[in-house]
Amino acid sequence: MKILITGGGTGGHIYPALAFVNYVKQVEPDTEFMYVGTQAGLESQIVPKYGIPFKTIKIQGFRRSLSPQNIKTVYLFLSSIGKAKKIIKDFQPDVVIGTGGYVSGSVVYAAKQLKIPTIVHEQNSIPGITNKFLSKYATKVAICFPDVAEYFPKEKVVLTGNPRAQEVVTIEKTDVLKEYGLDPDKKTVVIFGGSRGALKINQAFVEALSLFEQREYQVLYASGERYYKELQEKLNLSEKKLTNVSIQPYIDKMAEVLAAADLMVGRAGATSIAEFTALGLPAILIPSPYVTNDHQTKNAQSLVKSGAVEMISDQELTGSKLATEIDRILLDEERHKMMAEASKKEGIPDAGERLFKVVKEIT
Repeated sequence: MKILITGGGTGGHIYPALAFVNYVKQVEPDTEFMYVGTQAGLESQIVPKYGIPFKTIKIQGFRRSLSPQNIKTVYLFLSSIGKAKKIIKDFQPDVVIGTGGYVSGSVVYAAKQLKIPTIVHEQNSIPGITNKFLSKYATKVAICFPDVAEYFPKEKVVLTGNPRAQEVVTIEKTDVLKEYGLDPDKKTVVIFGGSRGALKINQAFVEALSLFEQREYQVLYASGERYYKELQEKLNLSEKKLTNVSIQPYIDKMAEVLAAADLMVGRAGATSIAEFTALGLPAILIPSPYVTNDHQTKNAQSLVKSGAVEMISDQELTGSKLATEIDRILLDEERHKMMAEASKKEGIPDAGERLFKVVKEIT
């Protein structure tokens, strides 16, 4: 079988695609893959490292205001369909899967015109503009949150979940916390604001640091590269030794760390949610207010209803509120257990398998 995957712009579009590729390679090693992205997108840095053949087309997004750039956007979209058709004809895939981002618009649309089966994979609880557009043409629409089904043609929707969940669910608890100077046997909360960090979370962490140093649990904090140096200087970390807190610029073994943790605090991105629910980990979510359609808030709200997470808005976040909410979960065994069970129920640990089943059904 040959599968062409397209998606880019953010890690939320790229990592589910790569997780799906990894799953299929395990169950059907002879499957061939092609990934189509853009040269300027994050996918051009990430995908080639996985050894997947990678092709690019040129495209850009629409400006929300009236702008001459939108004329160029229309031109690029039309010309990119032609380029996408050429890539598709050369590769001759059995199916094309789009995981979001403007690039998937051209490629999935081109595949539809060439009468090749297509799947749109929507990770969030509110769909992006590209996936809403593509849902009219796609053979199937794979979703991760039941609430998002209302935005798509009912007969096309299949609840598959995010393949990243299946990638992390098999990870065993290890002593990985030792690598960050922490005790693997102590209750641990992991706090992070995404790969680049988040200013408001960073500020709240600084305010709460003295409180964390006095707690029975320990804290692993990833500041993001852009805040790490400033944090070192501000907290005088070269001279001050922290005993209960580890501050890192980035956590490169996040899945292993989450498997060893007792609570996660972070943004409400679709990939993070897929990971911690697959592991049955309670969380405190602080949705980013800077994403399209405020979709992270909607992502978090569905989990608040189930009892799996607590939510703090970016605007309300302070150091004392952060520490208080962590205390309420980690220092209350019964509450922690109930949240963990609710989180596990929300997870879809066989997401890669489900998505591959859809592929088999339409090819």
